[in-house]
Amino acid sequence: MVTAGICRWLARSGARVAPFKAQNMSNNSVVTPDGGEIGRAQAVQAAACGIEPSVRFNPVLLKPGSDRRSQVVVLGRVAGEVTALSYRERKAELLEIVSSTLDELRRDFDHVICEGAGSPAEINLRAGDIANMGLAQAARLPVVVVGDIDRGGVFAQLFGTLSLLDAADQALVAGFVINKFRGDPELLRPGLDQLRALTGRPVHGVLPWAEDLWLDAEDSLSYVADGVVGRPAPPRGGQWLRVAVPRLPRISNATDVEALAAEPGVAVRFVTEPSRLSDADLVVLPGSKSTVADLAWLRETGLAEAIREHARAGLPVAGICGGFQMLTRRIHDEVESGSGSVDGLGLLDLEIDFAPDKTLATPRGEAFGEAVTGYEIHHGVAVRRGDLPPLVTTADGEGEGGIAEAVLGTHWHGLFENDAFRREFLAWAALRAGRDGFRAATDTVFADIRTAQLDLLGDLVADHLDTDALRRLLDDGPPKELPTVGASLSPSA
Repeated sequence: MVTAGICRWLARSGARVAPFKAQNMSNNSVVTPDGGEIGRAQAVQAAACGIEPSVRFNPVLLKPGSDRRSQVVVLGRVAGEVTALSYRERKAELLEIVSSTLDELRRDFDHVICEGAGSPAEINLRAGDIANMGLAQAARLPVVVVGDIDRGGVFAQLFGTLSLLDAADQALVAGFVINKFRGDPELLRPGLDQLRALTGRPVHGVLPWAEDLWLDAEDSLSYVADGVVGRPAPPRGGQWLRVAVPRLPRISNATDVEALAAEPGVAVRFVTEPSRLSDADLVVLPGSKSTVADLAWLRETGLAEAIREHARAGLPVAGICGGFQMLTRRIHDEVESGSGSVDGLGLLDLEIDFAPDKTLATPRGEAFGEAVTGYEIHHGVAVRRGDLPPLVTTADGEGEGGIAEAVLGTHWHGLFENDAFRREFLAWAALRAGRDGFRAATDTVFADIRTAQLDLLGDLVADHLDTDALRRLLDDGPPKELPTVGASLSPSA
């Protein structure tokens, strides 16, 4: 979010700016106009820059399929699977790709703002690092360390991070930023002065907590069970529409439901156990990086039967991508899980065959009588059975997804971001749920809500960071002769 804010601030000043994250680990991804797949965070940062997303902005994407294995996406395309240990063997090759891609961007743009991954002081991973100080060393980048004060212990975070780096890495750390502060920043002044005295480096600003920043979370860790998503406005009619979203262990593109949460009178909650469905009007099954494993989790928790009961009562259920696949009669998967044939929830008369090649697309079509766009990221292919009507008719006349009474599903992510379709969908869901008093707002424009958030990020940077200092770092690189703090570790190979 800080990276997006700096990008927005620079873009509004007239600079040509691009984001860059050498390596991202997230199952929230998007399809770019150049036909590849990148982390959703970098697509949001590109929007902050006023440019289209590109595979160059996130050359390495790791998509966890379990606690030990991840799919590797390189320059937008799947390049195998790795474990934490086997990934080390690919680091040298990937550093070359990352460095050359960054070089290209630096030639094409006035500024490139690089986001790290996790902490630069993960000393167990420093050897072969391509995302934090390894990248900074390779490209001689000035580094600003951002500390999250909302978690507590921010001064220890910042001082400890610096002191755990070796002398060569410390020489690139030019200063700090404190993020998510609540209260009067003058209360921090003694600590800021002491931190500068201890490290020889300034704090370039204190960013305040902003309640309105909730869209486009980088990964599922931002979504806690039972918490309401966003800041829902009161309903336009007399009733709320209550939406329950199972928080799958390997949930992907959880941001799909944020467009629903932006609507007045729509309360969206992520849930992890079946009692939370008892008073829900609408259940939305989100995407999954491990469809079969997450379907098994639904059964273990009792959520699977609760979803089936919800549908049998005539109440609406919607599935997106992996969630759509779970709603079908049967899943045949020798690709993602290797489980073979597995029964689905049986709520849509379709079967799913997993194909070795991943579908990456940005299609257009029509649904509920409205023009729609979306993006597809999946191995599963729907095999139509019976007379199930499609949910979407694509621009080339093909049927996609399916709808049967109160149950619908689609492989398309981003479908709810289409304003006219979203209004029709909410009206459909409210009718099925018996929420006669719910009225879908006619003036919600989701793209404008996202733009307002990006502008807020730019305002926070302009108003609360030392932008003159940031410009000096962009123009001149790391300051000379920065002091080394602590014992200093030996340089890592």
